[in-house]
Amino acid sequence: MGMPTTICPICGKEFRYKSIAASMNFPFCSRRCKLIDLGKWLEGEYVVPGSDEEDKTDEDKENE
Repeated sequence: MGMPTTICPICGKEFRYKSIAASMNFPFCSRRCKLIDLGKWLEGEYVVPGSDEEDKTDEDKENE
């Protein structure tokens, strides 16, 4: 049985991997793509949606 393949979400390259646990960069094909993805999170290109209520700090809630 051959190794599974997947597509890197950053560069679109198809790559093979032995197992998810053994692949330090999974789901990315390389460390470079993994770091590009991290940079996008840090620069705010990716966001996890939430309600305004979740974004308020305890101090904000006390001042209402």
